[in-house]
Amino acid sequence: MLTFAFDVGETIVRDDRYWASWADWLGVPRHTLSALVGAVVAQGRDNADALRLLRPGIDIAAEYAAREAAGHGEHIDEADLYPDVRPALTALRAAGHRLLIAGNQTARAAELLRALDLPVDAIATSGEWGVAKPSPEFFARLIEFAGADPDRIVYVGDHPANDITPAKAAGLRAAHIRRGPWGHLWADEPVAAAADWRITTLTDLTDIAAK
Repeated sequence: MLTFAFDVGETIVRDDRYWASWADWLGVPRHTLSALVGAVVAQGRDNADALRLLRPGIDIAAEYAAREAAGHGEHIDEADLYPDVRPALTALRAAGHRLLIAGNQTARAAELLRALDLPVDAIATSGEWGVAKPSPEFFARLIEFAGADPDRIVYVGDHPANDITPAKAAGLRAAHIRRGPWGHLWADEPVAAAADWRITTLTDLTDIAAK
């Protein structure tokens, strides 16, 4: 039996709504923010830098709180899931594997994900743990969360620098999924090639698990 641990953004859920809601809140065209996110990603920067480019000096935490208070906060529902998520998770769980979701998200995102009643054993986020990827402490916490030996854990993510490199450094196995801006941009780079497996859909994991 393996433990599969899944990243969230652009692995389990699309980020479209997330960035669109920020654009609407800041009063800028959605395509403007989308283009800036792509630009900072290409430069290897934190994607939140896109917000800082639009509003120099922005206090992102304060704006996040203001959005929540105004009823324009985070929202994740079934429409945000990639279509392969439920079939892949259901198949892996039926095969006896342990499934976790653990990514760089807020505590509120964890609540929203739990409300979807996904076929997983547990969900946690960096906002709940107080430590984020690519910090080694995040993956140490993940190993504890999984209750499994590192080499029996497969971390699945789209972002090579945040997901693949630190997971491998922690002794985990890793699967890089080619989707979302990070997954496509760096798919052919050495940092992605370090993954044990390179996949294009989560359903590919069923073949991996069977070997």
